Amino acid sequence: MSDESRKEREILMVMRKVLAQIVKDTTPEFKTMKHPLSPDTIEDIKQCFSLIAARERELADAAGAAQERPYYADEPAAAEVVPLHKVGKVKKDDE
Repeated sequence: MSDESRKEREILMVMRKVLAQIVKDTTPEFKTMKHPLSPDTIEDIKQCFSLIAARERELADAAGAAQERPYYADEPAAAEVVPLHKVGKVKKDDE
């Protein structure tokens, strides 16, 4: 990854974090409260997030990086680890 694309990726990451923090700070505590941002501004923020994600994906593809995606801690693993001492053992019927 070149210094230029690394710097661009850092800028995109900071922009995403700042936008997310603005959304957190301005979101009302209760759903019954009116949001301080206008619907147009909210839509613009969503479009900014989409553009940032698309550019990050382009940079990752150009660098040949594997596609990153979030995961949950309780999400089942894609692969199961099998201990080597269990490989090849055959269970007997009388055990």
